[in-house]
Amino acid sequence: MTTRPYTSVWNDLNQVEFSQGFLQAGPYRTRYLHAGGTSKPVLLFLHGITGHAEAYVRNLAAHAEHFSVWAIDFIGHGYSSKPDHPLEIPHYIDQLNHVLDELGTDKAYFSGESLGGWSTARFAIDHPDRVEKIVLNTMGGTMANPKVMERLYTLSMEAAKDPSWDRVKARLEWLMADPTMVTDDLIRTRQAIFQQSDWLKACEANMALQDLEIRKRNMLSDDDLRSIQAEALVLWTTKDPSGPVDEGERIASLVPRGRLAVMDECGHWPQYEDAATFNKLHLDFLLGRGGEG
Repeated sequence: MTTRPYTSVWNDLNQVEFSQGFLQAGPYRTRYLHAGGTSKPVLLFLHGITGHAEAYVRNLAAHAEHFSVWAIDFIGHGYSSKPDHPLEIPHYIDQLNHVLDELGTDKAYFSGESLGGWSTARFAIDHPDRVEKIVLNTMGGTMANPKVMERLYTLSMEAAKDPSWDRVKARLEWLMADPTMVTDDLIRTRQAIFQQSDWLKACEANMALQDLEIRKRNMLSDDDLRSIQAEALVLWTTKDPSGPVDEGERIASLVPRGRLAVMDECGHWPQYEDAATFNKLHLDFLLGRGGEG
């Protein structure tokens, strides 16, 4: 196993010109990390279930050269509003529409991981006029594997009920191909979120999509994927815990303007685990560089 130098969120950001704050996006107080000039095209980075904006701390600087980058906390997540009802995909879509309105932009680029990819795909289907290009990063919403859903639900709820160091660590290690990527700093960042007084209720709400019946009515059908008009990069990894590379290939083959990129030796957070490779692949696609590869 590779011995890695110790890293921290602040170390990832210490030379990045960025701001952190809250947008009032319609009814939703939405926490963000922002980098890049506001005259540049808007790029939204969208995290996965029980995640938060820090999932993208290693991607802000590279993308801020070309975009006005906003990594947000979804509702029911991080430090954003925690609605008092089960959260389904249309609720996240509503938040995204309000975020674009608040930012004063008609269209944006979207890059979503897991739940973020699921929401990105649905947003592109429902609001094609508001989307430039999309990146679907180890996306959810096309599979309902009871074993994966149960594992995710159990790890998440255990950490919500008892946000101890070890439970939060176990939840983060699920994301990574190499568990040594989970540093003390990353554990503490997520533990502080899980220790909020309203987190247990929020986690129950955002775990709604792990319920089979609720999940089924939110899932993306093959016809849904075929209806995506935007250019799409489907990014998968060789060690993704949610599903095999075959699923990424299948999704990319269904999206009319889709293409597949596979990152080796990464799990569910490739943008963090191998930021250099992710940033290059991602920017080449978003900026139309380097042909069709």
